[in-house]
Amino acid sequence: MEKEKQLLIKCRLLIEQLLNWGDSSIWTNDDFEQLSEKIFEKTKVQLSVSTLKRIWGKVRYENFPTHGTLNALSGFLGYESWRDFRQKNEDPGPVVKLNSDTISESILPAEETNPSAWKISLPVVLIIAVVVISGAIFVSSKKNPGPVDLSSVKFEAVEVTDTLPNSVVFNYDASVFKSDSVFIQQSWDPRRREKVAGNGKQYTSIYYNPGYFMAKLIVDNKIKKECVVSIKTNGWKGIIERNPIPIYLSPKEIKGKGFMGISDSLFRVKIGVPVFNDTWVKFANVKEYEGIDAGNFELETTFRNTSAVEASVCRSTYVLLLGQGSAISIPFADKGCISGLNLLAGYTFISGKDHDMSAFGCDFSKFQNLKCTVANGELKIYLNDKLIITVPQKKTLGKIEGIRFEFEGSGQVKNVKLSSPGAGVYDEKF
Repeated sequence: MEKEKQLLIKCRLLIEQLLNWGDSSIWTNDDFEQLSEKIFEKTKVQLSVSTLKRIWGKVRYENFPTHGTLNALSGFLGYESWRDFRQKNEDPGPVVKLNSDTISESILPAEETNPSAWKISLPVVLIIAVVVISGAIFVSSKKNPGPVDLSSVKFEAVEVTDTLPNSVVFNYDASVFKSDSVFIQQSWDPRRREKVAGNGKQYTSIYYNPGYFMAKLIVDNKIKKECVVSIKTNGWKGIIERNPIPIYLSPKEIKGKGFMGISDSLFRVKIGVPVFNDTWVKFANVKEYEGIDAGNFELETTFRNTSAVEASVCRSTYVLLLGQGSAISIPFADKGCISGLNLLAGYTFISGKDHDMSAFGCDFSKFQNLKCTVANGELKIYLNDKLIITVPQKKTLGKIEGIRFEFEGSGQVKNVKLSSPGAGVYDEKF
């Protein structure tokens, strides 16, 4: 059980590093609510605030977390299960602590066990003990050289091109830490964390999907520096999700008569099967939308999921605005599938498991008209000219970096307009 407790502490620390919210000792109830939402978004498992507070020691509770809770925590970190987390984070072995008992036992000859022999050798023992302890302190000081001026630590990303796929060259210098535990994590996803040489200078990675990412330089399991990786699309790009490498669609393949999209027939050819459940196509335009105020804007678009219900049961659809700090992800589906919808409203997560999302249910035999506005600290979403939800906005997206449509199966988009009052306007009809 002690080993399990140590693993739980490590799991907790990794989550704290992933979130980068600062010292967990000062986390508030709102922070644990946000963590609960993020875990649900990633794993579809709802951990209560009280459960998370017990795990972080905010509430006294003697019992060890359930297996389901442990699976959810490790799943949030990108592991398949708690067993997978345990296997990949095995304790390297017991730590040997230097104390007077171990010193005396290690330096006394085996035959010198009588009191007189001990008295004779005591000065020698003390001298050797001082030498050993001094050596240990010296080694420790070399391994932990003290506070490092992070401004002197180099970590930057250089995108090779402005198209997809895109290789990124990370220039880094972590030699000042004198550590062999140096990692570069390419995005928020801990599964994209790669070990690099502690005295190395460069590391390269391929990004197949567009987006705005915050890469991290991690030394001894602590985030030391971050840098932005912006993978742009150079116009609208159609992508069918596949792991590890997606399927790209040509401009000709996504250009329809008065719409951007993909047909059922082309989708079947591309993926090789006639059923599209949990198979997604994305249309993304990632770029800098200059003149758009993230705290005061309006998005208007017309879209529909064109899959037959026999091909995609729920015909789930998402419209996303990508920001520097977070995103707005607006979900839609057939009316019978609204329980599975999740709305990300900047920094607020709303789950269809404990909220009525009926207003987001659609009749996809017709095009749907969506309007999304952010003004005066409120996000408002309108569907077919009807206000369906209002969500307070504590913070803005930082800066809008992209627009994306996601369809479970085939879909079409007629137009996109993004504007700020008295400022920039992005308006495109397909």
